Amino acid sequence: MATRRFHAEALRELLRRQKIATMGELKEALGSRVDLTVFRKLKELAYRSSYSHRGSYYTLDEIARFDEMGLWSFRSVWFSRHGTLLATAEACVHASEAGYFSDELESVLHVCVRDALRKLAQTGRLARTEVAGRLLYCSLDASTRREQISARQVHMAEGAGLGLGAGIRVLPDELKAAIVLFSSLLDEQQRRLYAGLESLKLGHGGDRRIADLLGLDVGTIARGRRELLERDVELERVRRRGGGRRPLKKNARGRRENPRDHEA
Repeated sequence: MATRRFHAEALRELLRRQKIATMGELKEALGSRVDLTVFRKLKELAYRSSYSHRGSYYTLDEIARFDEMGLWSFRSVWFSRHGTLLATAEACVHASEAGYFSDELESVLHVCVRDALRKLAQTGRLARTEVAGRLLYCSLDASTRREQISARQVHMAEGAGLGLGAGIRVLPDELKAAIVLFSSLLDEQQRRLYAGLESLKLGHGGDRRIADLLGLDVGTIARGRRELLERDVELERVRRRGGGRRPLKKNARGRRENPRDHEA
């Protein structure tokens, strides 16, 4: 009896037609009752399984349109360039500017992440520290973690009005105009540091958004942000030459005078 052959193209046609599919739908399209057979054919097509809905949906890389965080959704089913929920949560935390509280990351990934974050911390894939009585999840890399904690302190200092949400705060047009105007009044170093500060306030994706707003290079924004966090600032260059109060001079009676007092 001849062995029946299954063709991956049948799966491609189904997924191109409806974007995502369950295992049951894939088996029906392939004409097989065996999960393993479907998986073998999916491997030929570079597929992704959802990190939401317990991984029960599938799509292809050629179909997914991942955003800057590597996420894509269709009909409330979420997929990640990073793969599983654990891998996605780990990547998001590592790439974040100020770490994540669990509820913040849930608003980004649209699924419950508490168990995933706890497991990542317990297995040594993420670090966590207490900030304002809550557990902040940070990168395992010590240098990155220090920057994230410093950035979080900036966020906390801004008060409750600054919400991280999905990691990117939406700037109203009035504030954008004010940022552009104020930045135009600064010298090169001051502009870089100010841009870095605004990026810190925005959180994840802040470098790119501020760079686009001010017409600066992303690397310049990142440098300014790092200089602020590491307090690596050349203070003497911030103050222009000739600025500040002029030195006092002694008059004939030994009293100190300000040269500006004699200016017309």
